[in-house]
Amino acid sequence: MAEASISVDQLSVDQFMCPVCLDLLKDPVAIPCGHSFCKVCINDYWDQDDKSRVYLCPQCRDTFSPRPVLRRNNMLSEVVEKLKKKTEVQAASPAHCCAGPGDVECDFCTGRKHKAIKSCLTCVASLCETHLKPHLEISALKKHKLIDTSGNLQEKICSEHDKVLEIYCRTDQSFICYLCMTDEHKSHDTVSVNAYRSEKQSELKEEQMKSQQRLQEKQKKVQELKQAVNTIKLSAQTAVEDSERIFTELISSMEKKCSEVTELIRDQEKAELSRTERLLEQLEQEIADLQRRVTELEQLSHTHDHIHFLQSFQSLCVSSGREDSPSITVNQHLSFDGVRKSLSDLKKRLEEFCQEELSRIPEHVEDVQILLSEPKSRDEFLKYFCDLSLDPNTVNYHLILSKKNRVVTYSERKQPYSDHPERFDSYSQVLCKERVCGRCYWEVEWSSEDYVLISVSYKHIRRKGRGYECGFGFNSQSWSLWCSSSSLFFYHNNIKTDVRVPSPSRIGVYVDHSAGTLSFYSVSDTMKLLHRVHTTFTQTLYAGFRFYWDFQGKSGSVRLCDPEIL
Repeated sequence: MAEASISVDQLSVDQFMCPVCLDLLKDPVAIPCGHSFCKVCINDYWDQDDKSRVYLCPQCRDTFSPRPVLRRNNMLSEVVEKLKKKTEVQAASPAHCCAGPGDVECDFCTGRKHKAIKSCLTCVASLCETHLKPHLEISALKKHKLIDTSGNLQEKICSEHDKVLEIYCRTDQSFICYLCMTDEHKSHDTVSVNAYRSEKQSELKEEQMKSQQRLQEKQKKVQELKQAVNTIKLSAQTAVEDSERIFTELISSMEKKCSEVTELIRDQEKAELSRTERLLEQLEQEIADLQRRVTELEQLSHTHDHIHFLQSFQSLCVSSGREDSPSITVNQHLSFDGVRKSLSDLKKRLEEFCQEELSRIPEHVEDVQILLSEPKSRDEFLKYFCDLSLDPNTVNYHLILSKKNRVVTYSERKQPYSDHPERFDSYSQVLCKERVCGRCYWEVEWSSEDYVLISVSYKHIRRKGRGYECGFGFNSQSWSLWCSSSSLFFYHNNIKTDVRVPSPSRIGVYVDHSAGTLSFYSVSDTMKLLHRVHTTFTQTLYAGFRFYWDFQGKSGSVRLCDPEIL
């Protein structure tokens, strides 16, 4: 008869688990009902019932009396040993359920610890899949409170009463057990952990929605910025190619004009040389004729034949009269000075034109910006700080500059300034030297017995006369915040806007040229907005100031502030 054999690979670990310790059998023994246990486990189990003299099977509840004699099952021991080796090999595999770094270990496993999948607050222990089964099958254990695995279960147990923390005390803002409610938290505002979780769950959902919305907004901004980056790169590359093409065409055009002027000069040279060579040839011919005549006359003077002398002399004299040529004047200073002067004038005019036109290119380049949100704190504004200074060429005759042109003061006495085309001759105004482009920020401290105007203006605002086209805020060329100790209002294009806030003595001005925003702030760490304008700036801006009052005899000053001093 063939002997049956079963491979250990066909066996399951569950088939050889001790029903008492729920681990692989150690020194397995079989009892009369046929069930097998660890020798130590079944002995310990029966020792508890030794007084009754009735011994139960922990698995099928069958009874035995007297106490059965236990004998080691050698065959089963060999199978268990082989199975244990197989289990150890599997445990070495990453795919096995043994606990690894960061995992919570099962508190019931002996030897190699398995990964826990649940924690029991009643048992204060974490359980792997195998040791969790009794909690799912035995009625008494089913009442235990199971939670997701936790590395420190003691944090969920009351340190005073050794009970599960199931209640939240709003009064003390702490977690407590039900016994704490009858003691020190008796009159406190309490709620179950589940109810408190429900409250916070709704708050969590609201916060999730807000976070998700902010995330979507940020992601949208990222996409917009990426698109802007691509657009700027493409636009810049196109601009570079266009500028190279235009300059190439310009150079080609200038080279062509140079060739034309060169050809014109050479043609004139050729014509003058041709005429001169003809005159030279004529003169050389006449010189040869005269030399021949001189020779003939010399020969005639030595002849002794009177008849021959008289006949020849008469013919030679007649010939001399016919060969006289018109007078020729030679200009020793013949040159092309006129051409050279014309070209020099052309060069000068071209350089002036190019300088004027090319100086506008940086303004347009700097206007290419990615629009970002306006700063909030003073530190953020100071990232765009512009170091400005007042322009002496623009200052009115009743204004005095000091402190390296960073302070302007009104003077009743007229100052002996020269008449400069950029000077404001009627209004008590002054502009700064530096242009305002891109994103710029500066701070101003002012004092006056009446109004001080903190302004920005286009450079080409009119400087002469008392018309509205000259005064800050009275025209489309300028924007002006009027500040006094009692009121604050804004002017643009002669339209007044009341600013119903107190007038601070220190004001921050922020300009985003490409975004078309002009903002005035009361300077502090948090920066309080006074007034903001949204428009489209078509030219470069310059900061400016003006003193205004109904009659003379008053005083005032404005200072451009250093960023370090607040």
